[in-house]
Amino acid sequence: MVTTSYSSMITSFISLFLFSLLASQSLSAATATKHYVDHAKGGEEQTPLAKGLEWAFYDNSCPQVETIIRKHLEEVFEQDIGLAAGLLRIHFHDCFVQGCDGSVLLDGTAANPSEQQAPPNLSLRRGALRAINDLQALIQEECGDQVVSCADIAAIAARDAVHLPRFFEELIIILSFIYREAMVPLVRLFCLDDSLRSGGPKYHIPLGRKDSLTFATQATVSSNLPSPFSNATKILALLATKGLDAIDTVALSGAHTIGLSHCFSFLPRLYPTLDPTLDPTLAAKLKIVCPTNTSTNITDMDSLTPNTFDNKYYVNLVERRGLFTSDNDLFVENVTKGIVQSFADDQELFFDKFVKAMIKMGQVGVLTGTQGEIRLNCSSANAAGVDGSVARDVVLETVVDVVLETAVDDAEGVPLRDELK
Repeated sequence: MVTTSYSSMITSFISLFLFSLLASQSLSAATATKHYVDHAKGGEEQTPLAKGLEWAFYDNSCPQVETIIRKHLEEVFEQDIGLAAGLLRIHFHDCFVQGCDGSVLLDGTAANPSEQQAPPNLSLRRGALRAINDLQALIQEECGDQVVSCADIAAIAARDAVHLPRFFEELIIILSFIYREAMVPLVRLFCLDDSLRSGGPKYHIPLGRKDSLTFATQATVSSNLPSPFSNATKILALLATKGLDAIDTVALSGAHTIGLSHCFSFLPRLYPTLDPTLDPTLAAKLKIVCPTNTSTNITDMDSLTPNTFDNKYYVNLVERRGLFTSDNDLFVENVTKGIVQSFADDQELFFDKFVKAMIKMGQVGVLTGTQGEIRLNCSSANAAGVDGSVARDVVLETVVDVVLETAVDDAEGVPLRDELK
C-alpha cells in the first residue's frame, strides 16, 4: 500500500510538472508561431523581396525540397548538434562577401584559391559543407538535376539550423527511466511537434537564388567579413554596405548564441593584459581553455546555453561575458547598447528582429532569373570548374596547406587538412 501510494504521488508530481512545462512552452510556441505566420506564404506582402525571389518558388518544380532538407538535418543534428552553427555560419559568410550566391561552397586550386581558403573561412566546418553536398544529392534524387540551387539549399539549411535542434530530449530520456509506458508517449507527442522545438523561431524564406559562376578573391573575402577584433562602429559601417541597419546588425550578431570559437579569435582580450571590460570569472575560465597567447583550443561562444538558440547571448553581453571584442562593444556603443538591452529583456523581440534581419540578409546580392546557374555539384561550377580550373575532387596542394596543417576545424577539433580528405 505504501509503495502504491508513493508511486501514485510520484506520478502526480511528474504529471503536474509536465503540464506546467508544456503549458509554458505552448504559450511560447504561440508567440513563436506569430513569426512563422508573419513570413509564411500568406504574409509575403510584409517583406519586400528582391526581383526574382518568391515565397513559393519551388511549389511546382520541387514542392518537397524543404521537407527533404528538414528531415535530413534532423538526423544530422542528432549526430552532431555543432553542425547547426556550422550551417548558419556558411550562409552568413556566403551572403556577406559577394551576395547569397553559393560562392563560398566552391572549391579552388593552387592557381585559383577559393573563398574557403581565405583566412576568415579556414575554420568553416567541413562537416557542414559536406552536409550541403549531401542535401543536394537527396534533392536531385527526388526532383532532378539543376532544379534547386546550392545557394537556396544553404539558405534553407541555415534557417533550419536555427529552428530544428531540440531541447526536450534530455527530459524524454529521464522520463523514459522514471515512467516509461504512460508518460513518454505523451511527452514525445508534444516534444516532436514543430511548434515546440527548441529556442529558435520558425519562419519561411523567399527562394529562387541562382549559383555564381565564380568565387571572390581572398582580399574581397577578408574585407567583407566582420572581424571578431572590430569594434561596433566598424561592424555597423560594414553591414550598412549590405543594406543592414543597427537593429539588423545586433540581431544577426545573436547567431553567436550557438557554436564554438577558436582561442585566437579572442586571445587579445586575455594577453598580454586582461581586457578590463571582460567579466573576471569568465576570463579565468577562458585562460584555462587558452593558457597561452598561442593556444588553438576551442570554447563555447555562449557560456550560458551553448546549444540552444535563445537570447542568452545578449544576457551575456549585459553581464560583460561577450566573447569577442565585436560582441562586447555592442553593449558599449551608444547606437547599439539599447538594442542589446531590449533583446536581453525580451527573447520574442529578438526572435522577431532576427527573422526580419535573416530574410533581409538572405537577399543581399542575389542572382536570379537568367543570372548565374544551378550547379550540378555545389562544390564546382558547371562546365570545367571555376574559370576553367579542375573540378571538385582535385587535391589542394597549395601554400595554404601550411595553415591547414595547424588550423583546427571549427567545433570538430581536428586538423583542417584531415577534413579536406
